[in-house]
Amino acid sequence: MDEYNRFVDWDKMDVTVQSQDAKELTCTEFQELKQLARQGYWAKNHSLRAKVYQKLISNIPCRTVTPDANVYRDIVVKIIGKRNSSSLPLPEFVDNSLVPTYCLNAEGIGAVRKIILCIANQFPDISFCPALPSVIALLLHYSKDEAECFEQVCRILACNDPSKRLIDQTFLAFESSCMTFGDLVNKYCQAAHKLMVAVSEDVLEVYSDWQRWLFGELPMVYIARVFDVFLVEGYKVLYRVALALLKFFHKVRAGQPMESDSIQQDIRAFVRDIPKSVSPERLLEKAFAIRLFSRKEIQLLQMANEKALQQKGITVKQKRQNVHLAVHAENFKSEIVSVKEMRDIWSWIPERFALCQPLLLFTTLEHGCSLSRFYSHSEGHEPTLLLIKTTAKEVCGAYLSTDWSERRRGGNKLSFFGTGECFVFRLQPEVERYEWVIIKHPELATAGSEPENHASPASSTLTSSSGPSEPSDRLSPFLSARHFNLPSKTASMFMAGSSECIIVGGGDGQALYLDADLNHGRTSHCNTFNNQPLCSENFQISVLEVWGFRD
Repeated sequence: MDEYNRFVDWDKMDVTVQSQDAKELTCTEFQELKQLARQGYWAKNHSLRAKVYQKLISNIPCRTVTPDANVYRDIVVKIIGKRNSSSLPLPEFVDNSLVPTYCLNAEGIGAVRKIILCIANQFPDISFCPALPSVIALLLHYSKDEAECFEQVCRILACNDPSKRLIDQTFLAFESSCMTFGDLVNKYCQAAHKLMVAVSEDVLEVYSDWQRWLFGELPMVYIARVFDVFLVEGYKVLYRVALALLKFFHKVRAGQPMESDSIQQDIRAFVRDIPKSVSPERLLEKAFAIRLFSRKEIQLLQMANEKALQQKGITVKQKRQNVHLAVHAENFKSEIVSVKEMRDIWSWIPERFALCQPLLLFTTLEHGCSLSRFYSHSEGHEPTLLLIKTTAKEVCGAYLSTDWSERRRGGNKLSFFGTGECFVFRLQPEVERYEWVIIKHPELATAGSEPENHASPASSTLTSSSGPSEPSDRLSPFLSARHFNLPSKTASMFMAGSSECIIVGGGDGQALYLDADLNHGRTSHCNTFNNQPLCSENFQISVLEVWGFRD
């Protein structure tokens, strides 16, 4: 243990790592490494963990010219000189991040700043990397000297495998990861998301803290366990653990008053004090119990979010427009929903479109009850929001991910299209959001197939956002054959339109049917949560509106 003892204050360190017998790690197969990492095989022995880290990081594919330990020894004196490193300002790209001390001794705490400054010298292309101080501080516990730690961090930063994402190094990558996390929370932590919407004016500002929870607030023993798995499995692990933290926060704090004036501060405090409520093993168990999308699917969502930010010109740090600004009281007027209700809907939509403002495209009060005019005003806009108010004062609607012009692909046939980002909701008499659990047999479905008797050949089910269920055979709701050039058999079925009717849904979980005159509609609710319909099974439309998204 002596060779990895230099920067550690053992009075702060978990004593169990000192008492375990040394073990060896001989396996090289990914699946076996994955299991061992999740089980904490090397977590109880300090020297073994140091050797495993060295082995895993040395296997990261890197750029040809990647700074190594010798480079550090050459430049550290020139950059730091005889100055006290604690007095040196940190580079802007760490964004005033916490510089955790974990279980470092005084020498280790000073070494973190020196390494950060040397990395800034060698990586001028890094523009935003708030996780860096934490990663350096953690790796120093398992390094023989500063130069070795520098080399390991450089290899992580210089990874050139496009399929292996490790640490965000630009604001665009960081901000899109925050948006992606927000989308995942909206999907997998709906109870917690509902709380965030209720107590925060800007939900994304809360979710933009997600990396800080991990790389800053989590105690040493927890982040080390997370890092064990991260080095084997990659970035997706970070999303999993952050989602688990939010789930535990909601479970522990549900029904209790906020401890501060800020939900952000409350979550940070909860994560710092997590040993009071959750063990590292339980945290990881919860994280890996979430049936998260595949790495490829998350990558597609990340790419979509990055593209949305680039189109907005948001590539450097700036204040993100929150839903209270996107849905501005002075500029918004609907005959169906209030500003507050529209803000609630805005909190449900994918983060990349929450950057936009609502734009009224069609209303029966102005444009009449004509399906052809509905199409002419809605086409060319993607996504759209459908709002319906019935003569019985019920209010429901749907978020529709795909341009209505797609309906023409089926010719005169009623064909389904759209992605699983679609959802339907009810606002009156009670607020309820429903999602689609989709296509159990994707090989049977195509984007242009004709449903028999308005039923998809592949079974679909409508469930409430508060309902259970994450079926293992569920397709990613972010897959879209047209957007991501995926095979058409992976396309989902949600929207259908012809000259005679509109259907939102598919298979035996159909939700809304609107007749051509846009005066009448009906719902199918046999599979909704608690068998509650969106509105009356047969209803008359008082007002119908279609909203688009304006930059």
